[in-house]
Formats: sequence, C-alpha cells, structure tokens
Amino acid sequence: MDATRLFEEHHAALFRYLVRLTGDEDLAEDVAQEAFVRLVTRPPREESLRAWLFTVATNLVRALANSTRRQKVLLESAALRAGPEPWTDPAERAQASETRSRVREALDTLSEKERTVLLMREEGFSHREIAEAVGTTTGSVGTMIARALDKLARALPLDADAL
Repeated sequence: MDATRLFEEHHAALFRYLVRLTGDEDLAEDVAQEAFVRLVTRPPREESLRAWLFTVATNLVRALANSTRRQKVLLESAALRAGPEPWTDPAERAQASETRSRVREALDTLSEKERTVLLMREEGFSHREIAEAVGTTTGSVGTMIARALDKLARALPLDADAL
C-alpha cells in the first residue's frame, strides 16, 4: 500500500466532506489526518479504501460529537469563522458568507444520517458505499437522499433575489 499515493488521491475529497459535515476546517483536518493514520497503522481488508476512509472519518466525527459539546459550538460558529473567498469585492464576500451561513443552518436541521448521505452523495459515492457508511441497505439510500433533499429544500427557501 502506497500511503503517499492514497493521501494524494483521497485527502482533498475527504477534507471537503469533513468540512461540510462538521462545519469546522480545523476539526476536519484533524479527523482526516486521524483517518489516514488509521489507514497506515491498521489497513482495511476491503477493496474500497475510499469508502473505508470516509466511513472511518464519519465514525470519528460521531465519536467526537458523542464525547464532547465542542461539536455543537463549532457548528454554530463555523459561518462566522469562514475565511473570505478570493474575491476583491466586499459585497460578493458578504453575499458568499451569508449563503454559506444559510446552507450551514439548513444542513444543521438535518439529522446526522441525512447530512452524511447528502454529503457523501455530493462527493460522488455510490449508494452501496453510502449504505455501508451509514449502516443501512443499498435500496433505502435513494429514499433517504430524496427525503433529505426535500427537508433541506424546505429549510433553505429559494431567495427571489438570487434568481
């Protein structure tokens, strides 16, 4: 197993997923790093290393959320701490920050499982991989995604000015 190659192939997507899941870049980086440490120290027997990494990372986040209240505080403050986009126009930066905040709030209305299936879907995981990660059947993943999207749409009303 070439750990450097695996890191180069999967770190960016894993980090993106974890930032979306936790709302905190520092926590996401810590969890991603721990997932790769576990990959090197205790490699999986399964063929899908990508799915294994995302599952381990998801479980690490769950463990952190269950053991501390830090997760809640970080989710609430993530929008305030989000770094500026590379735009020079302050109005664009303010709009992007407001949009991130609205999306984060809408994601927070979803259950952990709903957030996980949507974010894994966004990262291009198959229904089988998502099912393994959240502990359900492949057949129910599509329904879970549809319901989570519906719930997200209700929590994130369309802004008429954005049209």
